[in-house]
Amino acid sequence: MADAPAEPLRTVVLGQGYVGLPLAIRAAQVGYQVVGFDTDADRVKRLQAADSLSPDVPAEQIAAALANGLYAPTTRPEDLAGFEVAIIAVPTPLRDGAPDLSAIEHAGLALAPHLQPGCVIILESTTYPGTTDDVLKPILESASGLRAGEDFHLGYSPERIDPGNRIWTLQNTPKIVSGIDDASLKAVSDFYQSFVETVVEVATVRDAELAKLLENTFRQVNIALVNELAVHAKQLGTDIWAALDAASTKPFGFMRFSPGPGVGGHCLPVDPTYLSWQVQRKTGRSLRLVEAANEVNSAMPAYIVQRLTDALNRKGLPVNRSRILLLGMAYKPNTADIRNSPTITIGRLLAEHGAQIEIADPHVGDPFGIDARVHHTRLTVSNVAASDAVVLLTDHDAFDLRLIEDHAPYVLDCRARLSGVNVERL
Repeated sequence: MADAPAEPLRTVVLGQGYVGLPLAIRAAQVGYQVVGFDTDADRVKRLQAADSLSPDVPAEQIAAALANGLYAPTTRPEDLAGFEVAIIAVPTPLRDGAPDLSAIEHAGLALAPHLQPGCVIILESTTYPGTTDDVLKPILESASGLRAGEDFHLGYSPERIDPGNRIWTLQNTPKIVSGIDDASLKAVSDFYQSFVETVVEVATVRDAELAKLLENTFRQVNIALVNELAVHAKQLGTDIWAALDAASTKPFGFMRFSPGPGVGGHCLPVDPTYLSWQVQRKTGRSLRLVEAANEVNSAMPAYIVQRLTDALNRKGLPVNRSRILLLGMAYKPNTADIRNSPTITIGRLLAEHGAQIEIADPHVGDPFGIDARVHHTRLTVSNVAASDAVVLLTDHDAFDLRLIEDHAPYVLDCRARLSGVNVERL
């Protein structure tokens, strides 16, 4: 890890969410003068008050960066002026099944008036191969009058943030870097080497863009495999969890993935579709394995509802008016991240069937208007005992598993964390 320059570079990070905020604070910690830009006025106001929005950035780190004047959250595009390094870390969602790059386009338009010779632009947002060259570069050049590679440097470095991961952080996770030419690659590499331990240089930006999609498509496909096996395991007279435990003892050639109620976050429900969309657009052919994996994982919430319906029927209870307690709204343990969480879909489907739904999640304070019949609650003996069914969807460490085992009349355990005669595993 190289040292930051003696003179702090003026760095702007566009997007202050799960990716941009850790980047901004880490850059400030090593001495860069950082402007954290976001169009969400409420988010910026909270950051100005050192209110952290990320499990990876403690509030005291934001307060320290604010106090020493090295971090300035803002919504004002004019505050981008004079930058030497700009990182674009904005959302890239799907809209009607196609990539929505509008946030990247707006970021490029916001930066373009402030480009100056020698500056560095780095795209971190997950996207399909060709975005840096074919979308961002023309916007920057057209609006600034400067030429990428001649007047300014341009590169791509895919984010690898895993919210809540205490082992692999921004600092010690190897950072892929790329540039549109050798000089851009060097500029991007030099920047990241000042605050991450390992930099991995990739020859072209398209290869770096594909690498990010490959990482998450790999996970999507393998999760789909075990999810599909979980759906059919009982009919085969097998226990998917026991089989996974056994297979995991092999020290080579096998990597464990576990089934669950579906996939969430920004990456898995979105990134593989970016890849298949671009392949279809460029080649006219489909990525059949990826599309099948998307279909399998997208169907899991409905399968959970069907499993729960069947269990209630065996008890002589209709879903309508049954009291169901869902445990975990976040899509991954020990975080408050509800982006594309399967719990949202499961709660909505059950509410549409007339069930009385309560969601307990110690990290999320509100079910965010899933349905008027969905209410927030806490995990207590009385709530568990009064429920017709309890569904463990996210295995937060804060959940008292023994309480659930001892007091729930019936449990559908989607994470294989519970045992007992009243527990049925996915």
